[in-house]
Amino acid sequence: MTNYEYPDAPRVGVGAVIFRDDCVLLIKRGKSPSKGMWTVPGGKLELGETLQQAAEREVLEETGVSVIAKNPVHIFDMVARENDGRIKYHYVIVDVEAQYISGEPRAGDDADDARWVRFDDLKQLGVGERTVAVLKKFIDL
Repeated sequence: MTNYEYPDAPRVGVGAVIFRDDCVLLIKRGKSPSKGMWTVPGGKLELGETLQQAAEREVLEETGVSVIAKNPVHIFDMVARENDGRIKYHYVIVDVEAQYISGEPRAGDDADDARWVRFDDLKQLGVGERTVAVLKKFIDL
């Protein structure tokens, strides 16, 4: 297993933005970075995978939900530095839109929780600013 702390190069991550009725699928992250925050499901791109394949795999692993991943909708950098300036994490995250196919959310892989969250309830959760930024592209928050 690769250690993603203190990398020698940026890593690529992928997230999936999935809507069903007036809800969005979110996970509560169980590991760093962003441990404890509610985000769209996703994870690391593996060698040989397309962004869409990675998104579909990660959503299934983290939530048990099947999706069809589509085009990128949001890209951002996540860089965490130590006080001495060393880079602890450096990810380039590509969020893709995905279409719900089947399944009910359950926490799996490195997620502590997974659920459909009503748009009206997003403000009550600890949803990170990066997640809010991508969701604002689709819904009024």
